[in-house]
Amino acid sequence: MTTIVKKDGKNTNGATPSPREDVARGRSLSTIRNIGIIAHIDAGKTTTTERILYYTGRVYKIGEVHEGTAVMDWMEQEQERGITITSAATTCFWREQQINIIDTPGHVDFTVEVERSLRVLDGAVGIFCGVGGVQPQSETVWRQAKKYNVPCLAFVNKMDRMGANFKSVVEQLREKLAAPAVPVQLPIGAAETFEGVIDLILMKAFRFSEETLGSDIEEISIPEELAADAEKQRAALVEKAAEADEALLEAYMESSDVPAELLVAAIRRATIAGAMVPVLCGSSLKNKGVQPLLDAVVDYLPSPVDVPAVKGIHPKTEATETREAGDFEPLSALAFKMATDSFVGKLVFVRIYSGKLEKRQNVFNPRTNKREKINRLLRLHANSREDVDTLFAGEIGAVSGLRHFTTGDTLCCENSPIVLERIEFPEPVIAMAIEPKTQADRDSLTAALQSMMDEDPTFRVTTNEDTGQTIVNGMGELHLEIIKDRILREFKVRANAGKPVVAYRESAQKPGTGTFTFEREIGGRGHFAKLVVEVSPRPRGEGNQINLNVSKEVIPAVFHLPIEQGLSDALMTGVLGNYPLVDVDVNVTGGEAHPVDSSEMAFRTAAVMALRDAVGQSNPTLLEPIMKLEIIAPEEHLGDVMNDLNGRRGRIREIEARDAVQIVHVDVPLAEMFGYATTLRSLTKGRASYTMEPQSFEAVPDSMQETILNRY
Repeated sequence: MTTIVKKDGKNTNGATPSPREDVARGRSLSTIRNIGIIAHIDAGKTTTTERILYYTGRVYKIGEVHEGTAVMDWMEQEQERGITITSAATTCFWREQQINIIDTPGHVDFTVEVERSLRVLDGAVGIFCGVGGVQPQSETVWRQAKKYNVPCLAFVNKMDRMGANFKSVVEQLREKLAAPAVPVQLPIGAAETFEGVIDLILMKAFRFSEETLGSDIEEISIPEELAADAEKQRAALVEKAAEADEALLEAYMESSDVPAELLVAAIRRATIAGAMVPVLCGSSLKNKGVQPLLDAVVDYLPSPVDVPAVKGIHPKTEATETREAGDFEPLSALAFKMATDSFVGKLVFVRIYSGKLEKRQNVFNPRTNKREKINRLLRLHANSREDVDTLFAGEIGAVSGLRHFTTGDTLCCENSPIVLERIEFPEPVIAMAIEPKTQADRDSLTAALQSMMDEDPTFRVTTNEDTGQTIVNGMGELHLEIIKDRILREFKVRANAGKPVVAYRESAQKPGTGTFTFEREIGGRGHFAKLVVEVSPRPRGEGNQINLNVSKEVIPAVFHLPIEQGLSDALMTGVLGNYPLVDVDVNVTGGEAHPVDSSEMAFRTAAVMALRDAVGQSNPTLLEPIMKLEIIAPEEHLGDVMNDLNGRRGRIREIEARDAVQIVHVDVPLAEMFGYATTLRSLTKGRASYTMEPQSFEAVPDSMQETILNRY
């Protein structure tokens, strides 16, 4: 006997707001889920999101990535390439819960979109390919989620594909990601025989109707051949949940047959605490398993009231401040993304942690110490907008009319200021020269580049002091290609671009000391400053540190900020090839001020020149970006691939056999990777694939430094 279960999401009001919540919101904070969809490229993030929108009634036709009709891939470049480039936000409803979803890119060039999305989310769904398992970018996004303590679910997608292996992926989650992965479902079949899932909590099996695009779910008996394994897996699930939850442990001690509602509550607590990662499975493309995933989002991932109160610091006292999630708390919100809209202008995407934002309200920016007025508030659905009068605590939306806010800024009240933790972004590793085709295009190009810099913190624009060229810096060849494409199509600017080149860095190899005295008469008045600066190397990846180890008697406090500004400016251009200086300790150890003639300009200039002198004494070296590669190749082509990698200065870390292919993990300098896709196709007759991501910066071999400096 089978029954048909209709699954749909309804836009109802949800639970009644608590006393800490404004009744105008109409929906309790406990019914909100702010989640992100994260994964390796092509694991099925956008396809899954499209199914979620369809089953929740947000859209009435399923969009497909491969057809360029996906709602969440709204940019022309995304539709043409079939990949996600920018994170898109939307809101839908399921079981009387409001689910705010951010669909993030999987390509490593756009990892900044994942970073800033995870910073403001309460939970995440990690999607893993049933065949590929845990892939390189899967590890990167998982690390990002753990960095912000975001509770996660895992969804093993593509169970309909040949070679799909659910148990293997679960093992990889445990081994490669050190994730406490515990299946809450088992697949019924695999590849062409995949038809549904077994729910280990209810101990029921479900089949998804192909005629209704998976909207109807048929409850069936658990297949006999899977019954014993299902019992065993449920026992393991109960045991793991009991280990992580004392309340369930008491019930388990009385009886091993734990009721479903107790088990769900225990899994929720364990997931929010990071002690468990529930694993589900399905095939988003074939419309199987998405509704149970939505149930799991509601059942296991936290609402804003389930996560710890957000912490920040008071901008003046630097004391730690906390803000509880509630509408009547002082306002605290984080600007996590900028976008330019042709109709609305500059949009600032915000997550409201406490308080509420209202139209025509003044907000304070502690970074600039300025107030700004909010013109419009918007709720988002991909690239469409819905005007609202108020954004309440726990919500994600967008604000227009804020001119001086940038990514990572805090929106707060002037009488109760707070600075939330800023978002850290990786350094660009690749550069390209760009110039307008005509003089008339120059101003338009400058405006377009500034607009894209506002949107993307990993995109930088600099000017080469020697040639006057405009240099754009990004995270990879695809990143720069998209930038170039957007300049032409979106901003309608005609421009010429050179070939991408490596964005090198400089650093010190030993301590060095520099002294500079600035003494000059300008405009009839004297300017004097003397500084002694020491530099020393820091471990790779630790960044720069500036210390002023001089007393206020030697150099008055009024000149300390100009000195820091001068040193920061000097760190932007090194002494070898004008590349930024990284991983150095800068210490101002001495100096001299004149009671009348000393000025801010003099000390700022002295700081620049003293640092350059010190770096020149520190045996400076060039650093190059090293990329982490994973190459999947048939065994018969492994020798050719390895020989080629050796010629590219590759360092093999591991070779892993998986089914009929070999997976090579290798570190290679980015300078050696241009055109590699074509070479790999040629070596393996098109049968191999690879992914790469930036890993670190390392010193360029001495034998190559002079060649590089002469080339650029």
